[in-house]
Amino acid sequence: MTHPLNQALTNPITEDDIANYLSNTPDFFQRHAELLAQVQFTSPHSHRAVSLQERQAEMLREKIKVLEHRIMEMMRNGNENVILSDKILRWARTLLLTTDALALPEQIVLELTIQFAVPQVGLRLWGVAPEHAGLGIAQGVSDDAKVFASSLMEPFCGLNTGFEAVSWLEDPASVTSLALIPLRTGVAGSTTPAFGMLVLASSDATRFNSGMGTDFLARIGELASAALSRLK
Repeated sequence: MTHPLNQALTNPITEDDIANYLSNTPDFFQRHAELLAQVQFTSPHSHRAVSLQERQAEMLREKIKVLEHRIMEMMRNGNENVILSDKILRWARTLLLTTDALALPEQIVLELTIQFAVPQVGLRLWGVAPEHAGLGIAQGVSDDAKVFASSLMEPFCGLNTGFEAVSWLEDPASVTSLALIPLRTGVAGSTTPAFGMLVLASSDATRFNSGMGTDFLARIGELASAALSRLK
């Protein structure tokens, strides 16, 4: 039989053993409360030795600060969403007040530029009614661009990598980032073939990035699609 002393030497107690023992023996510190008063840590803030109670208080204050920052971020995002929603409502109101269907494309582009401070906005439609086939917005769209627009289940945001849609803008050379919004009669995310596409562009590489949310852009696409369907 192995002697207990030899066993202890060959299998020394580890920190994990101690941690497991304390976890499984919750009343240990009740029986040895004096040990808690002797426990000291080095504060990461003052770099001095502090008691367990002081360190717990510091950790609690740190958690409270993190929660406060999260709350402030949520409030800021909430305020930004309210402002953005108001802009979309004002833009939608303009579309509803535009009774001349032929004036809609220009009005959509103009109001997007004004309401959302987008440097450049482009628009193209296809499959319009024969009497509207001569409009500038119904010209110069390749079959590849039409297929690409139909393949978008949600707006695309990212860097300009040579998209054909950039050529629809006044100053294509200055475009660094852009958003491409498919226009379709179905709701956003549907597989209904697109009948047009909106282009929002900026020289700022971070204005339209791949990590940004696209919910509001999708709503813009739905509203524009509904308004422009009068030209089909």
